[in-house]
Amino acid sequence: MKKVVSLLFVLLLTASFGAACAKKQEGGAPSAGSAGGVAPSDKVGVVECDTYIEKLTNCLNSKVPDSAKGMIKSSFDQAVKSWKDLAATPAGKSGLATACKMAMDQSKQMVSAYGCEM
Repeated sequence: MKKVVSLLFVLLLTASFGAACAKKQEGGAPSAGSAGGVAPSDKVGVVECDTYIEKLTNCLNSKVPDSAKGMIKSSFDQAVKSWKDLAATPAGKSGLATACKMAMDQSKQMVSAYGCEM
């Protein structure tokens, strides 16, 4: 359970960091976007984010037990949706490269507990 909570924290922190970067660079709040879920296989259009999404999706599908998968996937889908909304603007997109790289770096230890590599 501690692994799940840690991974959820990284996803939420990264989404918040990306939003803060976009707000700082644009001088306004990023778009809220439309409601609904996002498939983790969706591309954001930022190499660092797309790589992170692909690797975490592979980890979720192949190594994470079903008992932990639901909570992680829910937060992951929300983070991906947030990143897609941010990527719609030039300022948001530039902040996402840093945010997704941080997310990948911070997730390495946590997902290694499931036998995944980032």
